[in-house]
Amino acid sequence: MTDLASLQPTRLIDVRETFGIDADLRVPAFAERDEHVPEIDTAYRFNHDVTLALLAGFARNRRVLVQGPHGTGKSTHVEQVAARLNWPCVRVNLDGHLSRLDLIGKDAVVVRQDRQVTEFQEGIVPWALQRPVALVFDEYDAGRPDVMFVIQRILERDGSLTLLDQNRVIRPHPHFRLFATANTLGLGDLDGQYHGTQRLNHAQLDRWDITAALHYLSAEEEIAIVCARVPEARPETVAGMVAVAALTRQGFAAGDLSTLMSPRTVISWAENVELFSSLATAFRVSFANRCDPAEQPVVAEYFQRCFGREMDGSA
Repeated sequence: MTDLASLQPTRLIDVRETFGIDADLRVPAFAERDEHVPEIDTAYRFNHDVTLALLAGFARNRRVLVQGPHGTGKSTHVEQVAARLNWPCVRVNLDGHLSRLDLIGKDAVVVRQDRQVTEFQEGIVPWALQRPVALVFDEYDAGRPDVMFVIQRILERDGSLTLLDQNRVIRPHPHFRLFATANTLGLGDLDGQYHGTQRLNHAQLDRWDITAALHYLSAEEEIAIVCARVPEARPETVAGMVAVAALTRQGFAAGDLSTLMSPRTVISWAENVELFSSLATAFRVSFANRCDPAEQPVVAEYFQRCFGREMDGSA
């Protein structure tokens, strides 16, 4: 197996041919598919502006932060761009349990020649920094402060990482890339939708070269994605599902609902229709049951408006 650290881009991708974007940009790509390269999803729909931002990140070594509501495919967007470039990609979720030691590394007891010895085990950041890897920090606005300051060290394009315990300075691989996704863009949980997110240090936010915004797709694009994911679903039924989802997003914006349907939820609903043999039952278990009881009449009205029948459990 080829050593990941020794891989080098061997060709340039024309973004017009590969992504259908009218731009004079050629992006490095790898000839070999390493085990860290994501699988290509042929049904994925690329957002023009976000794709261009990510390609600029890959081509010009820019730090790119993708912001937007849940379920829009922010992390998947990075992965699918990387997949078409054969670029190794690793995602790290910045949940509340991830510590500084997880990122940097720590001493661990290992067996060497039948003897237990203590040696330093690198964390994900120094490992990725030394390789041609696209490192993606998911839920960037949920990271703990001590973790965020570790990330700040490598946000500079040529920023090196100092391992104090090892008296060692790690300089980034020429093809190391850094991306992140966030729901709130560092403002914290303003409406109760993203509990657990933090207010971010604006000095750190300023270090991101590019900030891209990814919002929900148009109805036509969302219908196409759901139909591609669930081929057995009838297009006219999927169109009604997407219409219900659009109403929940409008209701959330107006304050009528405390939650909304993401494209991910619509796909689950379409899959559950076959499982439960009932459009209404699938809707309840996929979305309606997670809504506040006081909001159930509003949700039922959305269903009735889009499908012309009551949400009574019938098929």
